[in-house]
Amino acid sequence: MRSLLFAVTTDLNYDQRMQRICGSLARQGYHVTLVGRAWPQSEPLQPQPYKQHRLQCWFTKGKLFYAEFTVRLLLYLLRQRASAWCAIDLDTALPVWLRARLGGQPFVYDAHELFTEVPEVVSRPAVQRVWRWVEGFIVPRAALAYTVGPALAGVFEARYGRPFAVVRNISRLTAAETETHLPAPGGYILYQGTLNVGRGLEALLDAMPHVQGRLVLCGEGDLSAELRARAGRLGLLTSGKVEFRGYVLPHELRAVTHGAVVGIMLLEKQGLSYYYSLANKFFDYLHAGVPQLIVDFPEYRALNDVYDVAEVVALTPTAIAQALNQLLHHAPGRYQELVRNCRRARQVLNWQHEEQHLLQLYAGLWPTPEAQRACG
Repeated sequence: MRSLLFAVTTDLNYDQRMQRICGSLARQGYHVTLVGRAWPQSEPLQPQPYKQHRLQCWFTKGKLFYAEFTVRLLLYLLRQRASAWCAIDLDTALPVWLRARLGGQPFVYDAHELFTEVPEVVSRPAVQRVWRWVEGFIVPRAALAYTVGPALAGVFEARYGRPFAVVRNISRLTAAETETHLPAPGGYILYQGTLNVGRGLEALLDAMPHVQGRLVLCGEGDLSAELRARAGRLGLLTSGKVEFRGYVLPHELRAVTHGAVVGIMLLEKQGLSYYYSLANKFFDYLHAGVPQLIVDFPEYRALNDVYDVAEVVALTPTAIAQALNQLLHHAPGRYQELVRNCRRARQVLNWQHEEQHLLQLYAGLWPTPEAQRACG
């Protein structure tokens, strides 16, 4: 059976997209290895139906981290064997491409985001030029390239004149999520995800003194300390209106999501990556039957126009507070309508459907003799 190796810079315990992709391919019969990095706070690896390996690094961020990780990853890859090699985003791409080239096997590029347009890169023009060069070198050389949504696929296709497939970052629908119960009264507002620049978290915290409800944030990031300090200055920690839960394992996060009454899916337009994104949390809230607040960005607007599972809101504290209070306390009919729409939408928008496309893409890396004769 074919073997596949995937490389990421994330902590494997929390990368739900890669857990779904690698799990689906492993259950299909591929021998799958997922390589990531160890963080100082990393917990022991959770059991998965595929092989996992973490690289230990001295540095944790910045140019020194990328340089060290690239070298360590390449040295690891040179000792491995695979039928195809897959880089997740640009920060793993060069060593993975080189290993594929040395072995004469297919190189796959999985773009979780438009790496050259994330806020941390856009704000540093010299850094952005480097990553744009890497992107321009890597993307045309991929035997298979795919990303998380049609809008990002269109950006890549326009830049490089090559097809980009779409594998959306949708969670697997569980048996418990087919039940029709409404969220319990008195639940909390939930933000799940990285605490980074451009996530609308400052405006969300500024709104909370005016919201009749409690906010739970699950995740950590570059703004962790700053956001906690901001919540402290606003009196949100001592009053219990905001709770930072830190890192939460995926199976635990699912339970937390089911206890929420409203989900938060807010982004700032700081680069095209966020503007054209399609984050997994949108689908996680939907699967739990939890209405959410979204920004008016193309992918979220397109899905909401079809399924009506969220309220579109301007990214200001006043607008956020008004929308939350309206959903939580003043519009029970509208709230229940959104919950019913979530239940209907999750029967279509789920990993059980999405993984079929993923499996077809990987099967196409090695055409059957019949397909080769037809092409010839």
